[in-house]
Formats: sequence, structure tokens, C-alpha cells
Amino acid sequence: MDFPTAVNGHLAAIGRRDLDGYLATVHPDATLIMPNGTLLNGRDQIAAMHRDWFGDPDWSWELDLRHSATAGDTGVAIFAADYHDLDGEGRPYGLSYLLTLVFVRDGDRWLLLHDQNTPG
Repeated sequence: MDFPTAVNGHLAAIGRRDLDGYLATVHPDATLIMPNGTLLNGRDQIAAMHRDWFGDPDWSWELDLRHSATAGDTGVAIFAADYHDLDGEGRPYGLSYLLTLVFVRDGDRWLLLHDQNTPG
């Protein structure tokens, strides 16, 4: 599988809220930094967050690819993200941020090693 196909599969699993499909794209030692700076270490912590997030039917996002590159067994994709959701009281809100995804090649597949959400 090539890098763009892996990134698209990863994002498609998120769009479908498919936890098993998503986790199949995540490295066991992956890290994730949330827009508020919270650091999640390892696939188990990332899985718990995504289980909750995927259970929320109200969110949506639009992604615009800004940069993609590979060097050896590493691939990076950077997206401008516009995120929309409802707060705890049902009021809509939005976030704009940069989503940086770092993948490493593992045999014939690519796995997410780092997910960085940087407010913009």
C-alpha cells in the first residue's frame, strides 16, 4: 500500500466512526496531542479517546491537504481542519487547526505514529 492510500484509509475510518478500522492503522506506540495540549501515549489511550469521540453523532469536519511527503519509511501529511460540534448544552461551536499525521512503514503497510492537532 502506498502512503496516500494509507492516509486516505485512516481518515475514511475516522469519517465512518469505525474504531476497529481506525485502530488497524495505528502503531502500538503512537502518540496524539489534542488541540488543548493533552498528550495521549500509546494505542490504548488513543483507542479510549476515539471510542468516546466516535460515539458522538454531532461532530463533522472538513480537511484540506496542505502538505504530504515521504522520506524512507516515514510519511507526513498536514491538513487544515475545520471541526464542527455541539457543546454540552447543545450549542454549536467550531475549531480550526492544523492536523499533522506522521506514519511509519511497517512491512507493506503504513501505521500512524504521531497525530498532532495544532490550533491555528
